[in-house]
Amino acid sequence: MSKRTTFLAGALALLSTSVLAAENVEMFSTSGCGCCIGWMKHLEDTGFEVTNENLAMADLYARKMEAGLKPGQTSCHTGYVGGYVVEGHVPAAEIKRLLVERRDAIGITVPNMPAGSPGMGESDEPYQVLLVMKDGSTETFASYPK
Repeated sequence: MSKRTTFLAGALALLSTSVLAAENVEMFSTSGCGCCIGWMKHLEDTGFEVTNENLAMADLYARKMEAGLKPGQTSCHTGYVGGYVVEGHVPAAEIKRLLVERRDAIGITVPNMPAGSPGMGESDEPYQVLLVMKDGSTETFASYPK
């Protein structure tokens, strides 16, 4: 690889990192949910800017369905970033990966509230991050612990 190609690759990597770090996550949750606050802190600690609006449970559930999520794909909070829905305790690294890859999907989810996911405390219990396709089907996007 030439010096110029190496320099350009490094500059692009730096630019994509700074662009991703400036991404704003619009989050919706219910009032007083400690694990939601934990997830928000996890995102902020990795460079995302997060705004949160507390909603009544019925309004939050309606927002999830409007986003295209189905029962069994939901968790306690819903976020939006870069044109995608991010449902539940999704690790920041997977959100950044989705924003780089620009997959043809509505977003990603960690259904329910698995132990060990960001905001849910320490655990080695396995869980999956699912990519939610536009037809409502899912595929594994990442598995944890890695």
